[in-house]
Parts: sequence; structure tokens; C-alpha cells
Amino acid sequence: FFGGGWTRGTPANAAGFAKWAADLGLVGVAPDYRTKDRFGTSPLESVADGRAALRWVQEHAVELGIDPQRVVVGGNSAGGHVALWTAIAHSPPGSVGGEAPRFPPVALVLTSAVSDTSPEKGYTPARFGADAMALSPIGQLAPRMPPTIAFHGDADTTVPQGQTLALRDRLRATGNVCEFVNVPG
Repeated sequence: FFGGGWTRGTPANAAGFAKWAADLGLVGVAPDYRTKDRFGTSPLESVADGRAALRWVQEHAVELGIDPQRVVVGGNSAGGHVALWTAIAHSPPGSVGGEAPRFPPVALVLTSAVSDTSPEKGYTPARFGADAMALSPIGQLAPRMPPTIAFHGDADTTVPQGQTLALRDRLRATGNVCEFVNVPG
């Protein structure tokens, strides 16, 4: 899932990753989700669309030539937030249960992911309004999360690296696997 603060961006921003996956012999998908600039929506709709996109991929697994229970999901920045929500079992505000993924991803690949939108210390909680806590992945993680690899620059001035470090710590504390890769600069 592409980044852009739930405000801008298109699947073209993630097409390079999808092509890279295809070049490795995998099936690469660059899904879309609603953003504020293009659709006048909030992060709630972005999250709902991400969950529905994974469900669509799983429901079209035969056409795509994939195993619906072996899908890896990735995302950058706000797209990492959307990706995290594909692995959380319960439906958040703004999402419909019938559009939830049929199966959680088999793994997550995150870059500079927003994992905390809580009012206390989260990233842009005002964007989430009354739903800031309910849409904060770090406080909503499923007991069993997919293995996660998380890349984050130590000089990131948009999404603080502490977001990913806190996610790593929370995942590990609950017995989940999370590999953190520091990206200098």
C-alpha cells in the first residue's frame, strides 16, 4: 500500500514494488484506497479499503494463480498503517465485517509505518478524531500477528522511527516475530 498521509498518493507509487515482486516470480499487486485529496475521505475509509482490497485478492486467488492463505502485505508510511490493519482480526470503525480479509496476511513488510495514532503520542491523531485510539494499530494488534519485517530511517522527519520501535517491542512482548531494520539517514 502506498504512503501519502491518507491524503495523497495512488497505486502508481507502489507499482515498483509490485513489479519487483513479479520479477521474483511472485504475483505483485498495487492496490488503491481512498485518500482525502482524491475522494474527500478520512483515514477510516483508507483502512476499510485496504481490508477490502486484501479480501478481493483472496476471493480472486484462482484468477491470480495464488494461494489465498499465503499473501504477504506491505506498505509505506500511511500505507504501512493500512497494511497493519489487514492483519488485525476485528473490524475497526468505518469498516464492514463482510469486507474483512478472509485470512490474515502470511507476513507483513513495512517501511516507515504509522503504527500509533493515539491522542497521547500518536502520529497525527487529529486526522482520526474520535477514532484515534480505535484506529491505532499498536493498541489493536491481534494476539497472533504475522511475522513482520519493518524498515525505518533513523532520521525520518515525517514518521518518527519510534513508531516502528514501539511496534517491534509490542509485537515481541506478545510472542510475535518482528525483525527491525534501521536505515541510516
